[in-house]
Amino acid sequence: MYNYTTAGKEILLQDNAFIVTETDSKGRIIFANDEFCKVAEYEKDELVGKHHNIVRHPDMPRAAFEDLWNTIKEGKVWSGYVKNKTKHGNYYWVFATVYPFKNEDGEQCFISCRRKPARDQVEYFEKYYKTL
Repeated sequence: MYNYTTAGKEILLQDNAFIVTETDSKGRIIFANDEFCKVAEYEKDELVGKHHNIVRHPDMPRAAFEDLWNTIKEGKVWSGYVKNKTKHGNYYWVFATVYPFKNEDGEQCFISCRRKPARDQVEYFEKYYKTL
């Protein structure tokens, strides 16, 4: 088990929010859209070049990210519910879909598209992740 905390306040995404990031094969951020920067409370130049785990919330079990990486490294699409932390210690939930692709130079990259999750799913995954 891991330490589960509720420090910080929850940031709720707008209903029409669409968060997009692109990472290289090592998980370093290549691109972050304005919505991601706003919700995560970072400036774009604070994110580009950093590992995507800059927003990893400590409540997220390691097993969830192991599943994500194992899936996308096989060239498959991964979807799931993720709790992220913001720069100022707040948090937000997303429903994420991560797509592997090769860029124009043939290098492995990943695009993550995220939207506001259903509240009942957030409640379910908050409880479920505590058991991992």
